[in-house]
Parts: sequence; C-alpha cells; structure tokens
Amino acid sequence: MTTSAIKKQVDNYLPLLPKGQQSLVLEVIKSLFEEVSSSDRIGKTQYNKEIDAAVARMDAGDFISHEDALDELSKL
Repeated sequence: MTTSAIKKQVDNYLPLLPKGQQSLVLEVIKSLFEEVSSSDRIGKTQYNKEIDAAVARMDAGDFISHEDALDELSKL
C-alpha cells in the first residue's frame, strides 16, 4: 500500500473516532516512531566496515565451507 493510500485511509477513519481514541492513536503513532528512532541499527559507514572485514576474513581463508557446516550439523 502506498504512503498516499495509507494517509487517505487515516484521514478518512481518524475523524470517525471519539476525541479520546484519536489521542490514543496519536500516542501509538508517536511510540512507533520513537521505537524506530531508538533502534540499535548501525549506520552505513559501520555496515560497510563490517562487510569489508568479513570479505577480508574470507579472502584470508578464515571461513567454513557449506559442506563442512552441513557435516557438523549432521553430527548434532
């Protein structure tokens, strides 16, 4: 669903709610925004740094092959 379609639905339904429930909807929306804003996501720079480090480990031979991983899992 597009952002404009969502906005249109909110604009249509929100006025149908009593004022107290409208306030509650607003508080829920705010709490969702705070949750997203305070998440533990890393930035693009840190992400790229971690990818580069992983590629360097693989290039150095520091990895487990898919076949070896399956062998280990079959022993469990």
